[in-house]
Amino acid sequence: MTIDDLRPAIADVDPRARILAAAERAFAQHGFHATTMQDVANEAGMSPGNLYRYFRSKDAIVAGLCSQDQAELAADFRALANSDDIAGAMDLMLRKHLIEKPRAAIQLVVEIWAEATRNPEIAAMCSGVDSELRSGLKQVVIGAKRRGIAAPDLDEDFAARAIVTIGAGLFKRRAIESHFDGEAEVALALGLIAAVFRGEASVGAGASGEGSR
Repeated sequence: MTIDDLRPAIADVDPRARILAAAERAFAQHGFHATTMQDVANEAGMSPGNLYRYFRSKDAIVAGLCSQDQAELAADFRALANSDDIAGAMDLMLRKHLIEKPRAAIQLVVEIWAEATRNPEIAAMCSGVDSELRSGLKQVVIGAKRRGIAAPDLDEDFAARAIVTIGAGLFKRRAIESHFDGEAEVALALGLIAAVFRGEASVGAGASGEGSR
């Protein structure tokens, strides 16, 4: 996929959505740290003054992107929690995020993670998305236990953290590996998640995980 694959299908969209799509393309093309508001305005086909009417800074644009991610995650987890086939729904969700999305979009996520190590505001935004992710996963695990497709004594927080760790690792690899085998890696992730659901994975002795809660 190329940068053009990130362009919206139609030009007549909500201005904020148009700007966020343009920002994704600009970030992918120039790198997050090097991209200026002028670059985003140029990519959106508008004046900087018009851009500032909607977003006062690059951090505000990142906040908008994070809000989009949270809305998408919420929709994904609603579908996952309500599915009669959680394994199948998890397969579709992993494919959506690890195979179907352009690599440039995944690279942008990783760049924002890196920026979060330097920028407390962006770190807080990323933390919000992560909390939404873990909360959604915990609800999925609770539902799976209720329906008898997860070990009854499975700790929901542990399971959520384990799945986030698996997903984050694959996100990083998808971003940097030019020959990433999506089919093989989705199968790997599903196998590991299934082991977590069966209660076959656990923390080492003395590692309670309390510090990460």
